[in-house]
Amino acid sequence: MTSKHRKTLQAIFEIPVRANILWSDIEKLLVFCGAEITQGRGSRVRIAFNGIRAVFHTPHPQKEADKGAIVSIRRFLIEAGINYDGI
Repeated sequence: MTSKHRKTLQAIFEIPVRANILWSDIEKLLVFCGAEITQGRGSRVRIAFNGIRAVFHTPHPQKEADKGAIVSIRRFLIEAGINYDGI
């Protein structure tokens, strides 16, 4: 795991929830971990990882994910078996 991936993972699990995490960094982290990402209709993105599936909306026109999306990504990662323990 690169330091960039580690920083993105740490940012996702920070409390209070941050709203300045780039969506592209989240996608790169998920791909690195082995998630399968496919484009859906419009701004939808389907993500499958460790038997867990979810649909997210890519942020637009901004590049950063909002707090609600970060909470959803965090929940998705926990369900898929990924947690941040100070890696």
